[in-house]
Amino acid sequence: MTDYVRDLSAHRLKKAKDVLRQADLLLKNAEYDGSINRSYYAIFNSIRALLALIGVDSRKHSGVISCFDRYFVKTGYLDKQFSKIAHNAFDVRQVSDYQDFQMPTCEQAKEQYDDAERFIAEIARIRGLFIRGALSLPTISLEGL
Repeated sequence: MTDYVRDLSAHRLKKAKDVLRQADLLLKNAEYDGSINRSYYAIFNSIRALLALIGVDSRKHSGVISCFDRYFVKTGYLDKQFSKIAHNAFDVRQVSDYQDFQMPTCEQAKEQYDDAERFIAEIARIRGLFIRGALSLPTISLEGL
């Protein structure tokens, strides 16, 4: 693993944590749609931090989540609950950001924030194992792409 790969992954994880702090501030100020948006982007950036370690990315959000599922969930590195969190965050953010007359509740925003916080903690944990060499990175397959 090169220094660039480690640095890129670290940068993306830091960005995820920064965005999560924004989600918290928005939640505390009753800006629930903004908090939901930032919670999703915290998850998205943390996924990209892991994908950087294996040299994979996608132009589409759905592609990033799909790669996460393929290389880290289906292979057993991460529990399926984290895939569910990522997919749910994507769906809730889509509704909150793009559907007219949607007014997210405090409870919805808090749930998204709590999930994002747990998600990032687990990504940081497993990323550390990969960086230290305690876990081998998943093998990239071009089959099916």
